[in-house]
Amino acid sequence: MRAVRFHEYGPPEVLRYEEVADPSPGEGEVLVRVAAAGINFSDVQMRAGGLKAWMPDLPLPFAPGHEVVGTVAGTDRRVLAQLPAGGGYAELVAVPEAALLPLPEKVGDHEALALLTQGTVAAGLIDKARIAPGETVLVEAAAGGVGSMAVQLAKRAGARVVAGGRGERDAAVARRLGADEFVDLSRPDGDPGTVQVVLESVGGAVTARALEHLEPTVGRMVLYGNISGEPHQIDTALVYQRALSVLAFATALMPPERIAPFRELAFELAAAGELAAVVGSVLPLSEVAAAHRAFEEGGTSGKTVLVP
Repeated sequence: MRAVRFHEYGPPEVLRYEEVADPSPGEGEVLVRVAAAGINFSDVQMRAGGLKAWMPDLPLPFAPGHEVVGTVAGTDRRVLAQLPAGGGYAELVAVPEAALLPLPEKVGDHEALALLTQGTVAAGLIDKARIAPGETVLVEAAAGGVGSMAVQLAKRAGARVVAGGRGERDAAVARRLGADEFVDLSRPDGDPGTVQVVLESVGGAVTARALEHLEPTVGRMVLYGNISGEPHQIDTALVYQRALSVLAFATALMPPERIAPFRELAFELAAAGELAAVVGSVLPLSEVAAAHRAFEEGGTSGKTVLVP
């Protein structure tokens, strides 16, 4: 079969589209023929070596890809799966039977990949932030995989949503999803005004600026990523002086039983037509390097999907 692996850490060009042996399912596993694999920012960080401190024993060569949709080999059974050990950037993958998730008929393959990780996180963020009707929420990276669904779910919770991003492309996506306002956070004059909640995924100086816009005594910031690669700049003196709350949300640290309700909600809403899973790019598996490069350059919106 054909698969993508990297034999060393580095830029997108270290990703090799190559011939490898078909996987052999072990006890309790099934072989899944991959229809599509999703790209997550963690895949990009892993390939670049940014997660070596957390994963020092990663065996090289390594096949990235932690989520796939496809069919159980030899059947027409559609399944979705998360792969903690990777291997999703391939034509075939061995998956524990217990890890397989059913796919609602009304949810397409590519949309399912967006909902599996990004939709789950977005639903969890809304819960973590305890958004109340009438509050104003700043959603950073609002055109991204998580942000695009967080905009919709915050609106569903009754909030006024300020979408943060950069450029007209992000603005158009945010408006289409129902955001009340768009602010270009790449501009020094990008001002969201006073907000009660910030869903923060950028890091660096963007975090510091957003913190200043939180309303004293009630303001909450929920950290869930740092796509800039820079540490979150949190002025603890400001947090104390204004009695703000800084929280964090990470599904990687949560047991499956705590994650499941968020995933189930995202899929239920999508199947009912109440949540749009934004798929920004669908590329052949052989073009994986270009897909990773676009991620690093901020040239993506919604979910990026690879098709073997």
